[in-house]
Amino acid sequence: MTTEQLTAQIRKKKSFLCIGLDVDLQKIPKHLLEFEDPIFEFNKAIIEATHHLCVAYKPNTAFYEAYGLKGWKALKQTIDYINNNHPEIFTIADAKRGDIGNTSAMYAKAFFEDLGFDSVTVAPYMGKDSIEPFLEFDGKHTILLALTSNEGAYDFQTIKREGQELYKSVIEISKGWKNASRLMYVVGATKAEYIKEIRKIIPQSFLLVPGVGAQGGSLEDVCKFGMTDQVGLLVNSSRGIIYASQGHDFAEAAASKAGELQKTMEGILINESSQIL
Repeated sequence: MTTEQLTAQIRKKKSFLCIGLDVDLQKIPKHLLEFEDPIFEFNKAIIEATHHLCVAYKPNTAFYEAYGLKGWKALKQTIDYINNNHPEIFTIADAKRGDIGNTSAMYAKAFFEDLGFDSVTVAPYMGKDSIEPFLEFDGKHTILLALTSNEGAYDFQTIKREGQELYKSVIEISKGWKNASRLMYVVGATKAEYIKEIRKIIPQSFLLVPGVGAQGGSLEDVCKFGMTDQVGLLVNSSRGIIYASQGHDFAEAAASKAGELQKTMEGILINESSQIL
């Protein structure tokens, strides 16, 4: 999927919502445990209830890997279901991979070719040769961890290197990598005040912004500092949507929560610029 196609969906749906499919069997409605594949049944219901309200889905792969082969199978079924039934949806493998070149090439092949994701999150700590293998895939996107929403982000990411914070150096250096136009960046909503500075380095790149909702990030602040004339944002909410109810109405409750965010986003888009819509 191209960024132009993604932007077209944002305009059509008046939404830049990404829904995180982080499935914990301890939290899903108990009646789903009777199914052969409760993870997929949960995801399918959430997808059917919310696909018209969001432009992206983001499964965190740890929530699938934890259940072994059954979890990996559920992940594959989930992505196949999205690709076959809602191909306009942008899919993100939240895998946070990153290794030496030949290993990264295999990770990229796994997520882009075998599983069929549109994008994957990667960690930049090992540098250019660990990221460029992901960037070789036409029509796919690599989402670089830049400034994350967790408390430990301050341990390394904001340390100054030659007068510049490390996360800024990471973003600046990444612009020179081969096929860097296929990069997107993770910037946490709990660090919204930093986005203004980030936009000076990457004024048009898409930002994946987790941390809105359960982690307390402000959607309004994210948009104030990060929105471009092409929107340039994918704002993620996971727990606040998918676990809105543990009853038989879980999908309807998820749709209600997603709808609230979509309406807020629509209002922001209308107020920001007529060029966006």
